Amino acid sequence: MKTYVQQIMLGTVTSSEAQARKTLHSIKAAGYDGLELNRFMIHPTSMMVRLMTRAAGMPTGNGGKLDWHALLEESGLSVASLHADLGSLEREAEAVAAEARSFGTDKVVITGMYRFDYGDEKAVRELAQRLNRTGETLKKQGIALLYHNHNVELLHVKPGLRAYDILLGDTDENYVNFEFDSYWFTDGGADAKSWMKKLGGRMKLWHINDRGSRQSGPAMTPILKCDSMELGTGNMDLEGLWEIAVENGVEAVILESHKNWIDRDPVKSLELSARWLRERL
Repeated sequence: MKTYVQQIMLGTVTSSEAQARKTLHSIKAAGYDGLELNRFMIHPTSMMVRLMTRAAGMPTGNGGKLDWHALLEESGLSVASLHADLGSLEREAEAVAAEARSFGTDKVVITGMYRFDYGDEKAVRELAQRLNRTGETLKKQGIALLYHNHNVELLHVKPGLRAYDILLGDTDENYVNFEFDSYWFTDGGADAKSWMKKLGGRMKLWHINDRGSRQSGPAMTPILKCDSMELGTGNMDLEGLWEIAVENGVEAVILESHKNWIDRDPVKSLELSARWLRERL
């Protein structure tokens, strides 16, 4: 199974060509095969996008001005997939497909919908059909469409039926498959292993993370705030998840930790997680 780093972790350490080159060298040295790119990070972005990502603790930086084709070729890193938004795909599928191919990947991933009501059954069923149409268009371009979850897909549209149930049931596996994020489903209170088993072969990529707390010394209360952790330092059953991912035939595992990095350093964080990954590979 190949290993990659999600580009969203790297906004603060890829703002200049020299900084990006150093960061990519560190990723290669840690043993990763490459990156998973985001379209909004390989092109210049609006002030609104930069402000939103900064507010979320994951700033995009100035990497959109860099030549990512040249940087990746120089570093020897490959690309697992290209993250895009559904609106762009519906407007310019051929252009997005061409961009994915230019980076040597045959996968485009939709990362969930903003300002969308995942508790509305009709809306979610319509979303599934939009995904089917987009996936069919991309397939003609030689590109596979994957859907990446967060925790909002766990909303019930009615008793016993979640949004993610609909996305699984109403999408055509010939056109739509999945990049499963086990952290976000765990965060949402779901059994990530059960969902991975349900996905089976439709789970093509796996976003991996750990979850726990860095609290040291006396705690003010017996309740700790949990956040992203380096692999093997939190409390998720990563071993059990790994076994299912292997059974599912997952093609690649992609590290995506969220701002709570050791020493506030994303490179040091991904290097620590690489140790856990190397032990399994």
